[in-house]
Amino acid sequence: MKELERVRWRCRRGLLELDIVLGRFVEQRYASLDEAQLVAFDELLDMPDTVLWDMITGREAPPQEGLRTVLEWLKSA
Repeated sequence: MKELERVRWRCRRGLLELDIVLGRFVEQRYASLDEAQLVAFDELLDMPDTVLWDMITGREAPPQEGLRTVLEWLKSA
């Protein structure tokens, strides 16, 4: 449970749009992620807000192919 609380805290960002998308994603999908997807999500959370938002909205391509699946899920959240 502490891990989930930590992730929820990390999902609180400076952009309201990101707060909403990331919060929904955690509620809907986080529990079903495998280890590689958890690592990818963690990498996404390390990115600056503007870069992450640009990737979610499709204005910027992800730097690694492994992030693409998690980004697609974020877009649908």
